[in-house]
Amino acid sequence: MTNHLYYGDNLRVLRDHIADDSVDLIYLDPPFNSNASYNVLFRSPTGDQSAAQIEAFDDTWHWGDEAETAFQEVRRSGHTDAATMLEAMRSFLGTNDMMAYLAMMAVRLTHLHRVLKPTGSLYLHCDPTASHYLKILLDAVFGTGSYQNEINWKRTTTHSDSKTWSRVADIILFYTKSRAFTWNTPREAHSETYLASKYRSDDGDGRGPYMLDNMTSPNPRPNMMYEWKGHESPPKGWRYSRETMARLDQEGRIWYPRNNRGGGVDTSKRPRLKRYLNEQQGGVMGTVWTDIPPINSQAQERLGYPTQKPVALLERILAASSNPGDVVLDPFCGCGTTVHAAQKLGRQWIGIDVTHLAIGLIERRLNEAFPGVAYKVHGTPQDLSAAHDLFARDDTTKKEFEKWAVSLIGAQPWRAGKKGADGGIDGRLPFGKTNVALVSVKGGKDRQRNHIDQLRAVIDREKADIGVFLTLHEPTAPMKAEAAGAGQFALDGFDPVPRIQIVTIEEAMRLRERAVKIPLARTDVFRKPAKEEDTTRQFGLDL
Repeated sequence: MTNHLYYGDNLRVLRDHIADDSVDLIYLDPPFNSNASYNVLFRSPTGDQSAAQIEAFDDTWHWGDEAETAFQEVRRSGHTDAATMLEAMRSFLGTNDMMAYLAMMAVRLTHLHRVLKPTGSLYLHCDPTASHYLKILLDAVFGTGSYQNEINWKRTTTHSDSKTWSRVADIILFYTKSRAFTWNTPREAHSETYLASKYRSDDGDGRGPYMLDNMTSPNPRPNMMYEWKGHESPPKGWRYSRETMARLDQEGRIWYPRNNRGGGVDTSKRPRLKRYLNEQQGGVMGTVWTDIPPINSQAQERLGYPTQKPVALLERILAASSNPGDVVLDPFCGCGTTVHAAQKLGRQWIGIDVTHLAIGLIERRLNEAFPGVAYKVHGTPQDLSAAHDLFARDDTTKKEFEKWAVSLIGAQPWRAGKKGADGGIDGRLPFGKTNVALVSVKGGKDRQRNHIDQLRAVIDREKADIGVFLTLHEPTAPMKAEAAGAGQFALDGFDPVPRIQIVTIEEAMRLRERAVKIPLARTDVFRKPAKEEDTTRQFGLDL
């Protein structure tokens, strides 16, 4: 299996493309906020978040035909327990936003259970608003015996304006498909206080500090009851056999108590085992995680995506519940942290997202962090022929084509790409400190000189600096002449660039952001990730 990135509704992708029992680990962070739509926010050059936004799940979690369809599909799915539980929830909650969310999640959870291997695990990341309902749903879909843990990840500090206990943690629900699941015990380093109090002895022999541990058996063991070098057997016997005791003694791992008179061995006290610090793995990790900070404004890995999770968080989950070469699935992959962590740790991966913007961001993230990484993208055009096909299949508004086209050059769809009058603007590309380029997309064969005239008028009206005409077909000679007549835009210290730039879709697909000429380092909507070492080569995966 190679790595796969899918654009589209994850329910459709799961149904049509993901086979039964094919995935080793699923992590999902489904969007839900009881007070707002799920928005992907962008910062303008001045830092104003509200200036532009993409509502990726606008109206998704409201009760309507789609929620009703999802509810009925669960009832007909054969998952009797899930159907019964969902009916009970509807009886209790009614047809409100929360119930719409639960119905939409329930039908997806049944498919996620289907694609998971018998040894597989699922981690569902959520906030306390819906975690209790989701836990009940997971019990119904996976079975009550499949619940393993509820992890609390401290993602922020307390808020001074909180009206009650400040919410500082997210919930991560951990379920497995069976009792025979993949598990690599995660361990954490001992605290300095623990080390200072426990590892206080050092013989100066180069082995380092050690602690003393009990050598007596906690349970009666008649075959372990013997005298050892003048020390009587403990009431329940020793922890080790005589042969093991001899080996430990020869290796210098047994500490013998000394008396205060001549410094000889005090046989009235029992010997103890030396446990050296450099041989210990660390303590077993618990379910309260406070050591992984969230993505803050200064974090090096921050890309500018508001719901971005730290790579370290996903690395911990993947390391515990999968092995190199395993398949990891994220059906709500957003900015791609899961697939980033999977690629870094030598796992194969499948990512799904419903926005062109997210898919474009993930492609850019992977290519910059792992140069030469191999993966397949489904549902978005990969060549010019597919671009023509997307334009032909799009509805009469051509909004999906426009959103995909502007994402090629890293621009933001104008006003979230919603249907309605756009004033001749399809995208917005900030650069410099306060500069902006406006994008107009043209997919049809009708290309006229006045299209360039209209774009010139738009950038004058909006007081923009540059206009980009993004066209599926080659521009005509009069169009090129009109663009050249618009003059140039210049900033002190930088070479001037054309004020009106005509870029073909073919050029944008090949050059991406480099297809647009700007006189100053652009203000990226999303920051570049650091380059990572691609560990898949050392694991010998078929990528």
